[in-house]
Amino acid sequence: MMARELHSVLDREPLPTAPARPPRRRPWLVPLLVGLLLAQMTVAMVTTAVQQTPTIDEPVYVATATDYLHEHRVRYNPEHPPLGKLIVEVGIAFADPHYDASFTGDQGQVGRHLLYESGNDPWRVMLWARLPVIVLTLAFGLVVFAFARDLMGSTGGLLALALYAFSPDLITHGSLATLDVPAAGFLLTSVWLLWRARRRPRLYVPLAGLAAGAALATKMSTLAAVPVLLALAAWSVWRAGEPGAGDLAPGARNRHRAVVRALGGAAVVALGALVVVWASYLVVDPRLRWAPQEQVPAVHGARALLVDLLPFPEAYRDGMRVQFGFEDYPWQGFLFGRLYTGSLWYYLPAALLVKTPLGMLALWLAGAVAVVAVRRLRPAAPYLLVPTAVLLGAAMTGSRDFGTRYAIFVPMFLAVAASGFLAVRWRWAGAAAGALVLFVAVSSVRTYPFYLPYANESFGGPDKTHLRLHDSNVDWGQDLGRLADRLRERYPGERVWLVYKGAGVPSYYGIEAADPRKAEPDAVRGLLVVSDSAAAKATGRLAELIDSARSIDHIGHSITVYRR
Repeated sequence: MMARELHSVLDREPLPTAPARPPRRRPWLVPLLVGLLLAQMTVAMVTTAVQQTPTIDEPVYVATATDYLHEHRVRYNPEHPPLGKLIVEVGIAFADPHYDASFTGDQGQVGRHLLYESGNDPWRVMLWARLPVIVLTLAFGLVVFAFARDLMGSTGGLLALALYAFSPDLITHGSLATLDVPAAGFLLTSVWLLWRARRRPRLYVPLAGLAAGAALATKMSTLAAVPVLLALAAWSVWRAGEPGAGDLAPGARNRHRAVVRALGGAAVVALGALVVVWASYLVVDPRLRWAPQEQVPAVHGARALLVDLLPFPEAYRDGMRVQFGFEDYPWQGFLFGRLYTGSLWYYLPAALLVKTPLGMLALWLAGAVAVVAVRRLRPAAPYLLVPTAVLLGAAMTGSRDFGTRYAIFVPMFLAVAASGFLAVRWRWAGAAAGALVLFVAVSSVRTYPFYLPYANESFGGPDKTHLRLHDSNVDWGQDLGRLADRLRERYPGERVWLVYKGAGVPSYYGIEAADPRKAEPDAVRGLLVVSDSAAAKATGRLAELIDSARSIDHIGHSITVYRR
């Protein structure tokens, strides 16, 4: 008892000691570290953007953005709303490619015609198209830092930003003229603003609605997050302590007014989102003309009712019909050497396990546990873990097992959650976190500049990814230019047989090749070059040709060269 009382006294009135030296303040240190992390990410993304040929989806988005710029109409790619392509259009405006609006064909053919058949330089056009997405990806890195700093101070912000900046998936898709990172980043921004709305709802709730609208105006898959965002908006206003906006806490007398204000907060977010979605279409075409260039599938039952109830332009609703049509298609998947038709509910978690650095996986898990277990972090759990779980659950029910890009929001949200590990009362928590971040950085830098086919060390690294996964996890058509260089340098004059999965045109890069699937097996002699995704799904004649050939080279960890 006496010892306890003495300890209490010492806690209250410490014994006099020599004056302590005031801590040395370095206000420049945190901004410097933030700048270095983002600079590293910039170098990685720009290098990737410069070296990679167009991936499968990019020509469609680039051609649609160019059509927006020249024709001011929504005609192509209705399955994705305009905002992401309007962002790409900023770069297209600087590239100023020649565009033949009279060309007829589907959206893929229009993209190929723009890049390879209109006198444009595809390297230049693609770099300019990718740059706005790179800038936006860096801006979302600042959101990650700010969100984590709100939770755990500057150290937590730096930890989260390091995970974000070294994420191979974020570097990969942040350097492409695609929509996955912009959509996920806008969602994260909306959730962060709703977190801040707990203190200043009048400022942050409307901004959160605009950010949510930006997500909905970029990819329709973000619709799954709408109920969560509305619930978080109501909860933030309910809990707010700002006089005149959220001063009625749950324990106040007038709960009715508190409920009305909470519902009003949700309504503000919904209204802001509606405004942005409609504005994205009006910016393209103030007359809202809609003339689909391809057939829009019919939907029935609950899907038809959902589409009809959406308060969005007709082009958006037709895009939803196209998406539902995609969901009904029997796509092929590939996981851990197994080729299958349809989808596996555990595909995305398994793919994330392969393609996420081991140190990052450990910090995600530790941070998520800390957010739930540590009392002062528990209020953040609905903002960080619930949107992640809902979006991942929705993505896992999809029919397209094509890659972790469908779950690109996971490394964003869980980077913020990982900062919560620093709140654990363990002597070595800070040192452990630092060691894991270093492990992540080393793993990421080692794969430079081949971020798209990245796999962590447990699965053999990027050279073995094609044995576990396919499509945008490893081989999305990005290495056609590298293949052309390798053939010129190492195999000049040899006969080439090519099975390429991608949107590029091999002949443009100087690759003269024939399709081995259209020739007699005995005639296929020389170099057999096969995209790894095509090899993973090979059956019949192609499988026999590969089995009877010898692997001699691997281009970018995504294209294998065999000799027959």
